[in-house]
Amino acid sequence: MLTLSLNRPVSNQDGQALLQAFGTDDRGSQDDANPTLLSDPGFARAQSIKMAVIEKDNLGDTKHEYVEDLEKTNTTWDDRPTLDPELDKRITRKFDRHVVPWLFGLWLLAFIDRSNVGNAKISGLSQELKLDGDKFNIALAVFYIPYILVDVPSNLVLKYFRAGYYLPSLIIGWGLVGMCMGFVKSYTGLIVTRFFLGLMEGGLLGGMIIYLAMFFRRHQLMFRIGLFYCAAPLSGAFGGLLATGLAKIHTGGYNGWPFIFFVEGGFTVLFGILTIFFLPHTPAESKFLTEEEKAGAALRMHLDSHGADTADEVKNEKFSWHWVRMAFLNWNTILLSLNFFAIITPIYSYSLFLPTIIKSLGYKAVHAQLLTVPPNVGAFLSVLLVTWLSDKYRMRGPFMLAGCVVAIAGYIMLISNNHHTIQYGGTFLVAAGVFPCSPLVMGWLADNLAPHYVRATGTGAQIMIANCAAFIATFTYLAADAPRYITGHAINIGMLCMALTITSWMLVYCSWENKKRAKGGRDYRLAEGNESMLGYKHPSFRYTL
Repeated sequence: MLTLSLNRPVSNQDGQALLQAFGTDDRGSQDDANPTLLSDPGFARAQSIKMAVIEKDNLGDTKHEYVEDLEKTNTTWDDRPTLDPELDKRITRKFDRHVVPWLFGLWLLAFIDRSNVGNAKISGLSQELKLDGDKFNIALAVFYIPYILVDVPSNLVLKYFRAGYYLPSLIIGWGLVGMCMGFVKSYTGLIVTRFFLGLMEGGLLGGMIIYLAMFFRRHQLMFRIGLFYCAAPLSGAFGGLLATGLAKIHTGGYNGWPFIFFVEGGFTVLFGILTIFFLPHTPAESKFLTEEEKAGAALRMHLDSHGADTADEVKNEKFSWHWVRMAFLNWNTILLSLNFFAIITPIYSYSLFLPTIIKSLGYKAVHAQLLTVPPNVGAFLSVLLVTWLSDKYRMRGPFMLAGCVVAIAGYIMLISNNHHTIQYGGTFLVAAGVFPCSPLVMGWLADNLAPHYVRATGTGAQIMIANCAAFIATFTYLAADAPRYITGHAINIGMLCMALTITSWMLVYCSWENKKRAKGGRDYRLAEGNESMLGYKHPSFRYTL
């Protein structure tokens, strides 16, 4: 048990430095923390106070209640401690090396496994399972029923089941289901496997956003989301090439398309098993960080919250239904969820039907598979560039406006011209414009919600609402509309116009609210009650534009 006794008052500066001196890892004190961690002169003084007042029991457990009380009294952000820039960069580089690549692999395989049914369709799936009429579209839509329902609950239990185990367990589950899709012999079997595939994949995207938000600051987050989300268009390129080769396999009584599911699903399972051994749960439990770096990682997230998060480390934050209510009763959650709904419609329809659209231009199945590669590579590069620029300029909305305009131009090319080369060029603009908008709108909401459980709930709700668009996307390109698919293209243009409108309104609202807070118009909240429960409503917190 830790006991504290001080013979003089502790200043606000002392309190912050003392909090850092105690460290953030609840498994023990951090006596080896580097004094150069903070450029705060109170840090060395806090270390000496720590040595004078800490008494440990035989188990070495540390009690932080007193330190938390000191933290709760701190409402002045001008005298907060600062993090050594070199240490900050070192922490970021380690997270980039040890966290982001695994998320890239997870999302790459997720998109391959959910959209490879489109490749299988033009490789014989429709003929063998007799998917006449709208049966194929219904099979696509079934995936999103469980996918939508599990988003919010999955985000809320992410910490409880430990993210380093929970996320890989999802990929192993859907990899096994994906392999089973190769064995289906009927339309009913396809429906069942698509349902369970959606059930296993449902918590992944929101979980990865919340997981990244544990490691990276708000204005580092977008590029990291882009680094894993660019796997979505890359999956179209890689999946198209892989499907072209796998569809040529005819052995063991299976002709072509089942091997797309066998091989891709099997690789997914192996990758999931490997990920379990390397993905950390939280920054404080990252084996690749030193004790100094763990303390620095916790401090920089605390400073970045600007009063919205009072927990010393994300794994110490306690769940409350208060946070759930705050997430839903927020204009950011409502409008950016509708915005994502509008964005996801063209993204899903593009991912699922691009091989079909290109084939309708007069190309054979194998050639159409190969021609899906260049537009998706272009989208891959576009996501990386736009998300990097978004973090550089600390803005989301303006880049979304530009992306929507580019995508609309691409759909106009597909509708207004009969020349196949021009129509194919339109697919490049659609992909390059619309794919960056997805990480932008998700990162925008994650930026504007705090603390952890508010962000987890809001992000889950956003993905849940957005994925309802899948029921539109899976029916935008019907066989009866071939080969021009004008109705489908027009629906996507309408959705992009909706996204333009909402994005413009969000920019106006966030700018107005930030000015209100800067002028002291929200300071009254500090006197209303417990400051630790304000979250994103804290007067010092600013919305990202």
